[in-house]
Amino acid sequence: MNERFLELFENTLKAHWNLPALTDHNGTSFLYRDMAEEISRLHIVFKKANINKGDKIALMGRNSSRWAISFYGTLSYGAVIVPILNDFKPENVHHIINHSDAKMFILTDSNWENLDKTAMPEINCFLSLDNFSVLYSQQSELMQISEQIKAYFEEEYPDGFTGEHVKYHVEQPDELALINYTSGTTGFSKGVMLPYQSLWSNTRFASDWLTYVNPGDKFVSMLPMAHMYGLAFEILHKINKGCHIHFLPRVPNPKSVIDTFSAVKPTMVIAVPLVIEKIVKNRIFPVLREPKMKILLKIPVINGIIRKKICKKLNDAFGGIFFEIVLGGAPLNKEIEAFLKSIGFHYTVGYGMTECGPLITYTRWDNFKSGSVGKVVDRMEVKIDSVEPENIPGEILVKGVNNMLGYYKNPEATAEVMMKDGWMRTGDMGVIDKDGVLYIRGRNKALILSASGQNIYPEELESLLNNMPCVVESVVIQRKDKLVALVYPDLEKTDEELQTIMAENLKKFNQQVPNYSVLSEIKLKKDAFEKTPKQSIKRFMYQDA
Repeated sequence: MNERFLELFENTLKAHWNLPALTDHNGTSFLYRDMAEEISRLHIVFKKANINKGDKIALMGRNSSRWAISFYGTLSYGAVIVPILNDFKPENVHHIINHSDAKMFILTDSNWENLDKTAMPEINCFLSLDNFSVLYSQQSELMQISEQIKAYFEEEYPDGFTGEHVKYHVEQPDELALINYTSGTTGFSKGVMLPYQSLWSNTRFASDWLTYVNPGDKFVSMLPMAHMYGLAFEILHKINKGCHIHFLPRVPNPKSVIDTFSAVKPTMVIAVPLVIEKIVKNRIFPVLREPKMKILLKIPVINGIIRKKICKKLNDAFGGIFFEIVLGGAPLNKEIEAFLKSIGFHYTVGYGMTECGPLITYTRWDNFKSGSVGKVVDRMEVKIDSVEPENIPGEILVKGVNNMLGYYKNPEATAEVMMKDGWMRTGDMGVIDKDGVLYIRGRNKALILSASGQNIYPEELESLLNNMPCVVESVVIQRKDKLVALVYPDLEKTDEELQTIMAENLKKFNQQVPNYSVLSEIKLKKDAFEKTPKQSIKRFMYQDA
């Protein structure tokens, strides 16, 4: 298989020239040849805007066909892409633009209306993601390029555009391809510098191991493309395989998501645990807890029939024909994982981080061990910083081709995680069994040491608490040597009802955990917790709550 990321892209365009590539919900569709043509037009705009190889181009907007075209267009030109999540606030966007040294900004018209161009003085050209027209430029001649692009294109390709013209930038393995900011919060955002070899390695692993994916297969893009998990496995992998990607509506709701999956019937589903947990917790568990259902489930034959029906309904919610659902980005609730296993649902849980572009471990559903996050992927190594890696949790260290180059313009933060011998600190705690299967035991920074010296992993306590009545989500913190749970509750209940329910939750919780893990109180919050792009709670914001 080819050893360069952009060579993979060139080859997939040529090999699947007449196959459908990208489709927006109730909107435009692009064949692979259309992608190639649009990229060539973008390259003309880049040249006219005096963009050089190595310059940074920022990209912001909801998932769409033109987002994917802009991404590949930037890299194939030899520029560096800076994806920005659509939900980031204006002040965060201004900070990232300026910190990244971006020279061009491709963004939707709606985002353009909310931003202040004077706060981004180094941007030479603001380009519309909606139609690739110029929104504003310091070069007056660029403002008319939309009307002139057809003539420029015909001048560049007088005999017509064909697959022979698909010849892109020849990158070096360790060359910077992408800067991905881990947070929109100015004080905590770090620009992860990913080289081309990281994109190539993640894409190649998916191609080598997800062999059930074939050219022409259909998929739904559900996760934000500005985050590495969704980008790598809903976009890069699928484009490399010649698949057809469908994008959800701009503001998806549960009905539109289900309708899209039903219509597309994807071969594979990429999701975060929260998606599955909400369905199971809100729609399935309440039914199973009804008195009549509890009785029926005690009858072995009927129990089996009921679980098969539940599994089919859950499968149908995602189109009904997928090979597996790959969950990542956050831990999967233990009770829900046990339930999924009991009904025979085809799921697996992977592990990664933006700094690895993102993949570290994965195992196919039919070889997946419950509670784990799979085995280390190709071209990567994992070791546990512990005297007994199989039994005593230690920090997970990773090394290999997927690793980042460092944090952009932040040598101090880089030095904190990148070790001199090539290993990188993940900040996660885990153990690894004799078969090389990794188990996460919590975040290193979240680890709490009890007064008696016991290690307490808040995520495990939160997993238990989140399954209790009226608990939507929670964070366990330490306050004066005591554990306190911050809970965002079901706000449909009255304050009086919530106080009664939480008192009962506290009692039941403390009966189920060791003495060193008991909670002193449950403190209610009126607002949902702030989250990172991959929907993990920003724990650092609540340590002093």
